[in-house]
Amino acid sequence: MAKQTHSLEDVKTMNLTIFGATGGTGQELVKQALAAGHKVTAYVRNPAKMAQTSEALTVVQGEMNEPDKMTQAITGADAVISALGPTSNTPERPLTAGMAYIVAAMKEAGVSRLIAATGAGVADPNDKPQLIGRLFGLALRLFAKHVLADSQGMVTAVRNSGLDWTLARAPRLHDKPTNGKIRVGYAGQGPGTQLARPDFARFMLAQLESEEWINKAPMISN
Repeated sequence: MAKQTHSLEDVKTMNLTIFGATGGTGQELVKQALAAGHKVTAYVRNPAKMAQTSEALTVVQGEMNEPDKMTQAITGADAVISALGPTSNTPERPLTAGMAYIVAAMKEAGVSRLIAATGAGVADPNDKPQLIGRLFGLALRLFAKHVLADSQGMVTAVRNSGLDWTLARAPRLHDKPTNGKIRVGYAGQGPGTQLARPDFARFMLAQLESEEWINKAPMISN
């Protein structure tokens, strides 16, 4: 699998709506999007956690079960990016339900491009996992079955949305410095086990003007 380096140079400015904008990856998405000249609407539960400030940043406070607010935040966007992730290993499915609301709001607002983050533990038919991947999947099913089920439900909502979606799957995320080079592919066919959050955000933003991974779920790693 060839290494790929994605640059935001020459990407036209857009109006973006970002969900999960106060998490680790979400903060990187907002920071990089603003630096690239995009206008960002961040839909957050707690605005006090938003570290970025800019005239190009609009913060909308709301829960993930408030469709009117969500539609308002999405209206006028060129694309929606989700950095949402499961928060607890409980039987509830907040991520699955939240994505269903996002999809409905996008259709209501007439927005078709969706880029959503998820974990490497969610399988794709193109994967060819090696032994370590199978062991990781078994561990998830044993010790984090509700997290996995919620993530799988979210992915199903995206796949069945009828939108122009990309599911960006990440392995273990970290904040260590990297050289910015990434591997993109499927499990067992090149990608590794770690990924820097800035590189993850950079990949997702690079999909704004790329059709390479539309209706696909690549795995990204350093």
